[in-house]
Amino acid sequence: MSNDKTKKIGVYVCHCGTNISHTVDVEKVRDWAAEGLGAEGVVIARDYKFMCSSPGQELIEQDIKELGLDRVVVAACSPHLHELTFRNAGKRAGLNPYLTELASIREQVSWVHTDKEAATAKAKAVVTGAVERVIENEPLEELKVAIHPDTLVVGGGIAGIQAALEIANAGKKVWLVERDASIGGHMAQFDKTFPTLDCAACILTPRMFEAGNHPNIELMTWSEVTNVAGYVGNFSVTIKKKPRYLKEELCTGCRICVEKCPKKIVDQGYEAGIGYRKAIYTSSAQAVPKYPVIDTANCNFFQKGTCKVCEKSCPTEAIDYEQKEEFLTVDVGNIILATGYDLFDARKMSNYGYGRLPNVFTSIEFERMCNAAGPTSGDIVLRDGKTTPKTVGIIHCVGSRDRNYNNYCSNICCMQSLKFAHLVKERTGATVYDFYIDMRTPMKAYDEFYQRVLEEGTLFVRGKVAQVTDAARKASEEGKLMIQVEDTLIGKQRRIPVDMVILSIGMEPRHDAKETGKLFGIGCSANGWFTEKHAKLDPISTMTEGIFIAGTATGPKDIPSSVAQGSAAAARVLNMIMRGEVTLEPIKASVYQGQCSGCRICNSLCPFNAITFLEDRKVSEINPALCQGCGTCVAACPAGAISGTGFSNDQILAQIDGLLMDVTLADA
Repeated sequence: MSNDKTKKIGVYVCHCGTNISHTVDVEKVRDWAAEGLGAEGVVIARDYKFMCSSPGQELIEQDIKELGLDRVVVAACSPHLHELTFRNAGKRAGLNPYLTELASIREQVSWVHTDKEAATAKAKAVVTGAVERVIENEPLEELKVAIHPDTLVVGGGIAGIQAALEIANAGKKVWLVERDASIGGHMAQFDKTFPTLDCAACILTPRMFEAGNHPNIELMTWSEVTNVAGYVGNFSVTIKKKPRYLKEELCTGCRICVEKCPKKIVDQGYEAGIGYRKAIYTSSAQAVPKYPVIDTANCNFFQKGTCKVCEKSCPTEAIDYEQKEEFLTVDVGNIILATGYDLFDARKMSNYGYGRLPNVFTSIEFERMCNAAGPTSGDIVLRDGKTTPKTVGIIHCVGSRDRNYNNYCSNICCMQSLKFAHLVKERTGATVYDFYIDMRTPMKAYDEFYQRVLEEGTLFVRGKVAQVTDAARKASEEGKLMIQVEDTLIGKQRRIPVDMVILSIGMEPRHDAKETGKLFGIGCSANGWFTEKHAKLDPISTMTEGIFIAGTATGPKDIPSSVAQGSAAAARVLNMIMRGEVTLEPIKASVYQGQCSGCRICNSLCPFNAITFLEDRKVSEINPALCQGCGTCVAACPAGAISGTGFSNDQILAQIDGLLMDVTLADA
């Protein structure tokens, strides 16, 4: 225990409403701090219902000024939530903000214990540890770095387009990178959008055109980010541009090459496997940019050395079979990741028969079928391409809310299924069965749409479908798909015959989300979605300064929510650009180079690529602008050559010393 009586410490214990006081005797902790820790320099201890509120902060500020406090400990919630709040309170009163310490007695005590006496004793120990630690804290100064005005947006779906346009319309340059040949994302495949039944193309394609022709947007499709270096305000990004095998400056987008190409293949991308495209193609006639790309795996010239029909038919001689990959390095100040989602592979649920039973369709296949520009010109037909179904079954939650696959809700399945039910009734007059676990229609006008579909005559069956089969048990089932389900409203097993089944498949993180997260230095949740800095209070930011996330890259969302997140991310970026510089935390690691053995263990472990090895001096060096103060290198260094400000050995050992104090005996 420290006996440094030169420090004047204030301890403030928060009730957090009843979050803490329900389990911890806050008054006892307050009295313990005032009486039991006086020898450590505690001169005042107070409690308050909501210490983070304006009166709570003013209480701290007043004591700093009137009592001359030079250290403050706040026993409240996690530092992740309110450390900055109390640092700013100290700063306003003239105290260096890093002489304030937050002791977590909510997440680490009251929320994880039920025994009030034991929880109170633990809270005293946590407060004692914080007091011992704050004695060792040193004043720190924040770092300021300039912000480059350009922004990189990765992902050309609706969230990425929205973010890019918001920034570009504010007069700032944007690099919009999309790995597909056209922007638009999944929304470009849809026919109508719920609940208003707007034509998806009518509301999306003007935004695509605007993004593709905006003077402040540098659109790079058929491109991928391969390397990211630097730090907030000063990122250096390498972009790989894949060869289209045509000269964009000569191509007019006339599509004669597409029409003349003799090779026709199933389009597993844009047409979801129910339509065809050529070996040289654009995803659709509305693609932005308008330039085709050659699929070398299916092109006769690249596979057999013959053909060249596209080259011969091109009126501007734009085809270039010798084109190679190009790499471009750009400097940007901020990055927005709007990389979207993948769809659940319905083949994993073999009991639903997708891939085995021809008239079982996925939701994205049905979207393309409904689309006027799709393979059936908007006609809803069976897999034979001509028979209109008389009965259709729609199954919710395929791959979602299922512990065997994805335990989370995909957010859009209920409304998507209701839209399908409406379209089937409208275009075919078929009988529609809608199989749901429970109906989730919480957003604006969603429930009204549900009521509309009910009134249109869709038959709803509450229960998780067990099986879809073509095995008939009686003559009336011959030639039908049988849906086996327990109807939980009537408590009976049912077998319902239908002609067509639509599986409302769920959303999944991009298959390469973890690699993308590693490339940009951000984390993923256990489910694989990008992790927000704070799910409720800061859902756009990440733990890496200058990297923002938007849309379905963070989890399942509908179109309005994705657009809102794109706008929010753009607002955060513009805010940083307008300020011109950003303040960085001074909690950093540093290397005592005289002690460094040059083993490079820290180089490979740093999750933020902040450590470089100086070949000439054979030692490692840490870039303070990149370092996030995580402490990984400090713990890993076998020579003890790295220390972290805010987490020095003296601070950690003092905190442990305080935590291990027998507060029960001391209290007695």
